Amino acid sequence: MNIVKHKVAHHFANAHQEFSSAKLGMWLFLAQEVLFFSALFVAYAIFRALNPEMFIEAHHHLSWKMGALNTVVLIISSFTMVMSVRSAQLSRQRSTFWYLAATFFCALMFMVVKSFEYYEKITHGYLPSVWFSGEGTFENLHIFFGIYFTMTGLHGLHVLVGMGLIIWLMIKTVKGHFYADYFTPLENVGLYWHLVDLVWIFLFPLLYLIG
Repeated sequence: MNIVKHKVAHHFANAHQEFSSAKLGMWLFLAQEVLFFSALFVAYAIFRALNPEMFIEAHHHLSWKMGALNTVVLIISSFTMVMSVRSAQLSRQRSTFWYLAATFFCALMFMVVKSFEYYEKITHGYLPSVWFSGEGTFENLHIFFGIYFTMTGLHGLHVLVGMGLIIWLMIKTVKGHFYADYFTPLENVGLYWHLVDLVWIFLFPLLYLIG
């Protein structure tokens, strides 16, 4: 793969300033993402405090095995993303591409597992609000599944966005845009992907391992 030298944007004094500005912008974006998910975690905490027994019963309708599998998959994807950045820092474009491909495959696997899980819940009527028709001891089980679908659905949306970004990075890698002196997009997308993984690390025990 041929290397395409990066041109520093005219409003930056040098490449280092450009990199620092881009990274600061990404950290600010991630900060607001943390605030966004924090509101959902607060809602979870309030409803669980008000309905502890219902939450314990409801979580038995989730497959902890599927949740654990997706946890392992995302942890692996974090490793492959880190390695893609490291490969770019060493100007190993082929390795960069294949590590990105591995990360994309892990993300795809996560979504496939999640789609099977969603299909099972929908089939058995474990849905939020007025769409709930599943069986259970508590009449307000729909509250748990409202939280479940909101939190995992928004997380899944972030995974899909990440998959799109990874495809973009793969295309730019093939074109030779990343090398030792320029890998800013890779590192920023990597930071985003680690946040996506971190959110799931919290969602897994809170939703699947309550009891």
